[in-house]
Amino acid sequence: MQKLTNKEEEIMHILWKLKKAFVKEVQAEITEDQPHYNTLSTIVRNLEEKGYVSHNAFGNTHQYYPIVTIEDYRKGFMSTAIDNYFNSSYKSMVSFFAKEEKISAAELREILAMIENPKEEK
Repeated sequence: MQKLTNKEEEIMHILWKLKKAFVKEVQAEITEDQPHYNTLSTIVRNLEEKGYVSHNAFGNTHQYYPIVTIEDYRKGFMSTAIDNYFNSSYKSMVSFFAKEEKISAAELREILAMIENPKEEK
C-alpha cells in the first residue's frame, strides 16, 4: 500500500464514513481548510491511481467509493508505525503508551486476556 498524505487520509475517512460519494459530498464533509472543488477532485483521482478508491460514472460525473477497507489500511498503517517508531517491537509500543499514561492498567489487563484467550474475542 502506498503511503497517503494527511489530506488523502482525511478524504479516505470521509469515504469510509459515507461508503460512496460524489466530490461535492466529500467537500461538504470537510469542515476546516476546505479545498477548492478542482483540488479535491485531483486528490480523489490520486487516491484512485494509488488503488484506494474506484468510481461509478454517471455521465460526466463520478461517484467514488473505497476499495481498501479501513481495517486493511489500519493494519498497514500500524505495521509501518511500529516498524518505524518502535523497532518492530510491540512491547516497546505498549510501554511507550503506558509511560505516556495513554493506557491504563485495566486496559493492559484486557489486552493480556485477549492474548491469553484469543478464541473468546472472535
